[in-house]
Amino acid sequence: MTPEEALQVLLDRLDDFSIPFMIAGSFASNVHGVPRVTQDADIVIETDLGRLLRLIKGLEKDFYADADDAKEAFATTRMLNLIHRDTGFKIDLILRKPRPFSAEEFRRRVKIHFLDRDRWFATPEDIILAKLEWSKMGQSERQFDDALQVARVQGDRLDRSYLEKWAKELRVDDLLRRLFSELE
Repeated sequence: MTPEEALQVLLDRLDDFSIPFMIAGSFASNVHGVPRVTQDADIVIETDLGRLLRLIKGLEKDFYADADDAKEAFATTRMLNLIHRDTGFKIDLILRKPRPFSAEEFRRRVKIHFLDRDRWFATPEDIILAKLEWSKMGQSERQFDDALQVARVQGDRLDRSYLEKWAKELRVDDLLRRLFSELE
């Protein structure tokens, strides 16, 4: 089984449990930008604790997942790590944060045909903003480069006013200016 097939198992289970999701992180930047190898997948979910715990129970056969970790992740809106038993592929389930940007990002998600089905993905603009935010937090050039590649591929299709508005809110407007200058 490939990492993509492991991801498909999780996405199918999210559908089975009626848990809204959005593929983010490197898988999303690969779809909207220039593909690169990634060691994990980031899936943002919007759910209540009961459905999350039922999902964790339903994943036991295929994934290492811990109910206590799920409860803590839910309480703190943090990441929950899932490890696929056969491949060792790591999937981070990220509880949608209650902040305005995260709500808007989730609302704007788009369907893209991926792994034989239509799946929900973060938009190119939201991937850029998230990657810039991760870049700032972790001082990571790789995250910045991912954002830059998405911007290069998307070009004039990007909503620059949306990017500028949220970059200011997220305090990554300096990185967005740098990104725009590197595009020119």
